[in-house]
Amino acid sequence: MNNLSEIFITGIVFFGIYQALSLISSHLLKRKLIKAEQYERVGILDDPRPVNDEANKYPSLKWGLVALMTGLGFIVIELLGLLDKEWIQGSDTVMPIGILLVSISLGFLIYFFIVNGKRSSTILEI
Repeated sequence: MNNLSEIFITGIVFFGIYQALSLISSHLLKRKLIKAEQYERVGILDDPRPVNDEANKYPSLKWGLVALMTGLGFIVIELLGLLDKEWIQGSDTVMPIGILLVSISLGFLIYFFIVNGKRSSTILEI
């Protein structure tokens, strides 16, 4: 367990260093372009944003469904723990993680089907 935490902390440190260097280099490049009066090229360095408005049309619905399904996953884990302690709380079991991941995935799938149902109904109206 100690080895895993060392790897995790090392990864976080290197990711932080990468993000800091990326931010600084982007700032310096933008500053050089502005000093060279290349104002139209400054936008090249910005991160491209997706032009698809459908992706984030219902963000509160998405995260609400994910939170609901996560809560249901925790409830299922607790109920299964009441039935058989060793089955759900054993030292080498991954059953709780699997139940939680499946419930979170179901939340995303329900959101996907709701958004696709709304999109297909708007297409049919046109």
